[in-house]
Amino acid sequence: MLDVACGAGRHVRHFLERGYRVVAVDRDLAGIEDLTGHPGVEALQVDLEDGSPFPFPGRSFSGVVVANYLYRPLLPHLVASVAEGGALLYETFARGNERFGSPTNPEFLLNRGELLDAARPDLQVVAYEDVEVEEPKRAMVQRIAAVRR
Repeated sequence: MLDVACGAGRHVRHFLERGYRVVAVDRDLAGIEDLTGHPGVEALQVDLEDGSPFPFPGRSFSGVVVANYLYRPLLPHLVASVAEGGALLYETFARGNERFGSPTNPEFLLNRGELLDAARPDLQVVAYEDVEVEEPKRAMVQRIAAVRR
């Protein structure tokens, strides 16, 4: 399992509790410092936006999870990192979120259908939404669950 921009480790902890080994990536690993040395966690402190090559070339994961993070040059790498039988779970802010506050910069807001375009044709889309949500705060988001068959 790969958790991209893992932050405080909500998804890292969720998948660890279910018996998965997790590769946690973020430019600041302070949020998962308590998991240092945990046998099920491989933590990698890296800035994914500094122009360096993708840190996992040729490596695949049973799941790739991304929440509230968008750096478009990574999208093809993330899709390619989904192993056979694995899944991509991705949710982040979409255009229209400007009405509700941060983020407002178009660089951090998905265009309509952008996650669909990123996943296809390599992955089979199981679920997709481009919706306004109320919780945890009012926002426009896109969500996708896609699998590699």
